Amino acid sequence: MAGQGNAAPVIIKRKKIVVEGGHHGGAWKVAYADFVTAMMTFFLLMWLLNATTEKQRKGIADYFSPNIPINRVSGGGDGAFGGDSVFSETVLAQNGTGASSVRATADHQASGLTGVDPGPAQRSVSDTAKAAEAADPMKKIEATLLGRGGETNETRDAMHHIVTRVTDEGLIVEIFDLDGAPLFVGDTSTPAPITQELAGMMADVFRVVTNPVAVNGHVRSYPVVLRNNPAWDLSTARAQAMRDLLQSAGLDRLRVRRVSGFADRAPAVTNPTAPRNNRIEVILLRDGK
Repeated sequence: MAGQGNAAPVIIKRKKIVVEGGHHGGAWKVAYADFVTAMMTFFLLMWLLNATTEKQRKGIADYFSPNIPINRVSGGGDGAFGGDSVFSETVLAQNGTGASSVRATADHQASGLTGVDPGPAQRSVSDTAKAAEAADPMKKIEATLLGRGGETNETRDAMHHIVTRVTDEGLIVEIFDLDGAPLFVGDTSTPAPITQELAGMMADVFRVVTNPVAVNGHVRSYPVVLRNNPAWDLSTARAQAMRDLLQSAGLDRLRVRRVSGFADRAPAVTNPTAPRNNRIEVILLRDGK
């Protein structure tokens, strides 16, 4: 009995065996994929908000509207109709007798030849518009100039360089650079052939009146790191070149009231370095201006 008291104690270890219940490591991948998809959608939305105009955003919203399957109000793109409705007067008619932004109807709607009497109210609006046009000779000169846009293919291409507006100062005919079709050769005052054609068109139209003429030159902004910025000299030289072209095309030199260069101080678009800022304004002044 004494010997058994000195015996070493017996230690029994019981190992707890845990049986795996299967694979549980794939759920996070699904959640991560959903997260990545949501982030891509978010960044795409941010890009669209920054890269599109208000009209394009409205077109995108109309496209995804669940209420109307086909929206006839706006398209939001730069495709066949430029984001506008086919019923808008600002879209050139492709067929039929619709009005256009170049030669719009006097009553400002593309109603076509329906044979329906417009009614006294609509006739009065039309008569008022015709009377206003007849009272302002600048409107007639503008219509004559824009009406020359369909004579030849070359003339139609040249008219893409022109925008006009009638102000208190007179009729402003603005001609500007297009991508791949500048008015002058490089950063010089040497006129391109398209500029000579435009000057000839304006001289022909201005010949029917005796109002004085002014010429303004504008150019895009150049980098500030240039030691000699050519903006002032170049805008003035281009205005002088346009004056020479007008006089060579038959415009009386005594009708030229002033020739000015405005450098890059009056940009036409937000980006001051955009080629659209390279432009010449030929102004048919009102009497007394």
